[in-house]
Amino acid sequence: MTDNTPKLPKDERVAVYICHCGGNISDAVKVEELEELARRIPGVSVVRRNTFMCSDPGQQLIIDDLKAGNADRVVVCACAPHLHETTFRGAVARGGLNPYMYEHANIREQVSWVHHGPGATAKAAKLVQAAVAKAGNLRALEPIRMEARRHATVVGGGIAGMKAALDLARRGIDVTLVEKSPFLGGNLARLDRLFPTEDKAADLLASLYAQVTASRRITVLTCAEVVAHSGYVGHFDLTVRRAAPTTTEDLELIARFEKAGSPLGTFVPFVGFAPVLPATAEETIAVATGAVVLAVGFRHYVPRQGEYGYGDNPEVVTLTQLIEALAGEQPGGQLMVNGRAIRTMALIRCVGSRHIPGVDEEDENGNLNQHCSRVCCTASLQAEREIKQRFPETVIYDFYRDIRAYGRGHEEYYCGASRDGVLFIRFEPTGRPVVARSPAGSDNPLTVTVADKLLADRELEVPVDLVVLANGMVPGDTAKLVELTKIPTGADRFLLEVHPKLRPVEVKEAGILLAGTCQAPMDTTEACAAAAAAAVKAAAVLSRGYVELDPFVARIDPELCKGTGACIEECPQEGCMSLVDGKATVNPALCTGCGMCVAVCPEGAIEVNGWTLRQYEAMVDAIVAAPVEA
Repeated sequence: MTDNTPKLPKDERVAVYICHCGGNISDAVKVEELEELARRIPGVSVVRRNTFMCSDPGQQLIIDDLKAGNADRVVVCACAPHLHETTFRGAVARGGLNPYMYEHANIREQVSWVHHGPGATAKAAKLVQAAVAKAGNLRALEPIRMEARRHATVVGGGIAGMKAALDLARRGIDVTLVEKSPFLGGNLARLDRLFPTEDKAADLLASLYAQVTASRRITVLTCAEVVAHSGYVGHFDLTVRRAAPTTTEDLELIARFEKAGSPLGTFVPFVGFAPVLPATAEETIAVATGAVVLAVGFRHYVPRQGEYGYGDNPEVVTLTQLIEALAGEQPGGQLMVNGRAIRTMALIRCVGSRHIPGVDEEDENGNLNQHCSRVCCTASLQAEREIKQRFPETVIYDFYRDIRAYGRGHEEYYCGASRDGVLFIRFEPTGRPVVARSPAGSDNPLTVTVADKLLADRELEVPVDLVVLANGMVPGDTAKLVELTKIPTGADRFLLEVHPKLRPVEVKEAGILLAGTCQAPMDTTEACAAAAAAAVKAAAVLSRGYVELDPFVARIDPELCKGTGACIEECPQEGCMSLVDGKATVNPALCTGCGMCVAVCPEGAIEVNGWTLRQYEAMVDAIVAAPVEA
């Protein structure tokens, strides 16, 4: 019988490490049997198992074997490589081996999560065989080193943007802060006090604003917008257009700022800081930068006309409008909203959040806000407590589906509201409160009708003077930015990070980072933490003066290349490939290693480092070969 078992290049020894993944793998794959099968693969010198290979003890197994000279190739059989590829490369490097002499077999997502029974172990064995075959054909690679400009651009002038800019400046990085509106402060400027510390938002912003504008490393551009983007990590070229504001919202804010009569650089409540009055003439500014931090924030949901009576009744307001009213003067110890005395009020939660397909109405673009806005539960409780403490005679009804006071100290707001006498009424999503005008002669202008789940669906009619809609957070206007940068968005339409735990502020394109509520609803503390993380990531890239990129890019053999240009036409990355002296060349900083050029080259002159045709062939041969028997 012909032996068709794939052979490794002579004298090359492969160490195989199998992860149980805490049962995620070992509950479906017989890892003990897989270990014995792996030992019989030609060229394998070491096989080990661990409950969590990504843990420190798991990594140490790899390091010890490499330092002992037990292997010169590494195969890790675990979860999806994009989760821990960097982790294992680091362990290989600490063991004294080139970090690219490592291959990964995904036996979780591709095996244990989709297969059960004997077939799971058999498939896992095939994937291990293929990974070992490829590992035997790996060659040492070196990362691509590119010069990096010691400059960052932060887009967005809210608290996350200012925090990121200041942290970068403190690390010696020059920063251009680009804000679309005439004011700095963002949505935080529209608040009064912050939970759970009860600090004034104005005080926090004033301190941050003073530090940002005093820094010689930070250039602030208000009324500015990024309109063009090109380049790569360490070497981005942006075009920023600056012009006088024209939107209704900006003009209204300017009018409020001017009415306050405050000098430039001072805070106007519910407006923000104006560092420089906008110029009347339009100008275009070229910004050469090394990294971009997107901190473009969010928008408050604006209820539709007629939604819970909003727009039809002046007594229906949003939570943000209530917060502004509470911050103003309240004469005579009576809660006043829009000039009306409020004795009884209702607050309805989850307005603009947690939409249900088939139940809620889509917006004009066909979107539903199915996400939870997270912070509006505590914000509602905070407002209710303030009202109860300042105007204890006010009766408050809280209509809720669920209450999620998730942060440290947030639960106390719920307990405090309960002690203060706030009345909680629970409703089902399909039986939401109905707001209508009260009959003529009623003491209250509005009546809220709902089936109370806490009272066995008993229908309640609650007469009130005011209805407050706890409006949630929705993505900002990022359509142009997404088109420019090709950043993906999630199902909730917020900007999408690579991984919420392992790479929480990074996107697929290296050098572009996310900060704050542009990626998800957050409170102020969380937004500042994300901004600090983005600043650290950007500074780590830029402070050395160069960046190192993975070498998995197209490589052209000039001896074989005939300069047909087919690769240039096929390449999806603009500017990545070009003809120089009749030969195709690759800009490695722009190449994504997609391999499309490999497929169309008539001369076979192109390979992708780390995924050569020889390596593919070795893997295919291993998969179709007879299985290794225990």
